[in-house]
Amino acid sequence: MLQISDLTPLGWTDWFEERAIYGADETVARVAAVDRDLLWLMDPTGTFRAKLAGRYLYRHQVSEERPCVGDWVCVERPAAEGVGLVRALLERRTVLRRNSAGAAGEYQMIAANVDYVVVVQSCHYDFNLNRLERYLVMVRDGGAEPLVLLTKTDLVAPEVLARQLAEIEAAGVSASVLTVSNVTREGVDDLERRLQPGKTYCFVGSSGVGKSTLINGLIGRDALQTGGVSGTGEGRHTTVRRELIVLKSGALVIDSPGMREFGVIGAESGISDSFANIVGLGSSCRYRDCSHSGEPGCAVLEAVESGAVTQEHYENYLKLRDESAFHEMSSIEKRKKDRDFGKFIKSVKKDLKKR
Repeated sequence: MLQISDLTPLGWTDWFEERAIYGADETVARVAAVDRDLLWLMDPTGTFRAKLAGRYLYRHQVSEERPCVGDWVCVERPAAEGVGLVRALLERRTVLRRNSAGAAGEYQMIAANVDYVVVVQSCHYDFNLNRLERYLVMVRDGGAEPLVLLTKTDLVAPEVLARQLAEIEAAGVSASVLTVSNVTREGVDDLERRLQPGKTYCFVGSSGVGKSTLINGLIGRDALQTGGVSGTGEGRHTTVRRELIVLKSGALVIDSPGMREFGVIGAESGISDSFANIVGLGSSCRYRDCSHSGEPGCAVLEAVESGAVTQEHYENYLKLRDESAFHEMSSIEKRKKDRDFGKFIKSVKKDLKKR
């Protein structure tokens, strides 16, 4: 059986060791990529292929219950060049997920067991403060630490970059903010110094903001496909799957396909952390259950009127709060329907046995 020291370079910690349960004929590996029904796993011996055991597939038919990039799994190693068999998914320490389009109460897993999520936006055409706040809510709600990265600084004037940084600060964003250029390499050294051995960093953002180009620079070779530049100066989307890569420094990075839309699920804790300034003001409201949408004596509205809180920041808070509450209710309703359906199936089986 592998020892904890063997897996530490891949992100294994005491947290996982204390919770891991695996059989005598199983070992532990980390999911590096998912290609439909085939998993690419990595352990100290290298990378190998595996598939989910039939029993596991039968018991876990919901997509979020199946392994994603960054997960730790119990696997029966293959013989020679064969395919391994995944028998269990270990408990996740952190998650990054978003609401599934058209599926109320369900969500899509993006990555698991990530220490830091690097939210990437281009200074050129992609900068959007509301979308940035949306990402930060889900990062914090999943338990990871956010890091904001503004790319393509060579395509904007210094005063434009300064204004964008000022907007981020005015919105009360507490996450660290770095700026880089893949062309001039300015700021890349600062980013590299942030990446710690044994820690996992997931890069997310819209298509064409330079995630893959940046990661290729960190790797030192063109491991990830990148596209040309469009007429607007933005890159074209090329990443087609999420993939975990170990850098020479020992840090682990996950590149991911572009995501312009990032639906919020039930993320009350993430909203409280990302909008701490508004939540803090709420304690001074006249009414304890103040909704901050028109009640007299609302400290939040007073802050908006005085300019202490920007109108855009306030409106985005209300939007994300209501969206989170809606999806939380949808999730509760879905779980109730699943329970009711399960009870119905059991009653049908019981009637059939009586007959």
